[in-house]
Amino acid sequence: MWTSNYITSATTAGAEDQKDVLKRLLKNQEDIGNAVKPVYGEEAGNQLTALLKEHIVIAGDIVQAAKAGNKAKLDQLNKAWYKNADDIAAFLSKANPNLKNEQLKELLYKHLEMVADDLSASMKKDWGARIVSIDDGMSHIIMMADTISTAVVKQFPEKFKK
Repeated sequence: MWTSNYITSATTAGAEDQKDVLKRLLKNQEDIGNAVKPVYGEEAGNQLTALLKEHIVIAGDIVQAAKAGNKAKLDQLNKAWYKNADDIAAFLSKANPNLKNEQLKELLYKHLEMVADDLSASMKKDWGARIVSIDDGMSHIIMMADTISTAVVKQFPEKFKK
């Protein structure tokens, strides 16, 4: 939700909330990192936060490059974004044997495609396509969260007993 809100703010001329929305979006990455600390530890939580913040910073740079029509910069940033997705997948699969690196990369790549679809629809002012991309993106991110949380519970069942 915050990613889509940022795209709206960043692609809307004169949006006053762009910095505030970005700050909230980055806070979300801290929240995710903090959520894994009870099971994976402080260092792992901080590492995940750093990887996720990198993901957001690159996404913000992609939005700016797209707005500027800078295809060369956009291509360079997309490569960095997919490399970051690879790093996130490697981190998560190393931390949890129930998460396979290739499966995570597939999920993360699909997420990147959906964010790109949201941005593209926004840039074209194709609001119908944007609504579809946001709906699809929300469903996908929930499925990703379910996949990861199921693997964590499977890895640490004693931490999730009632």
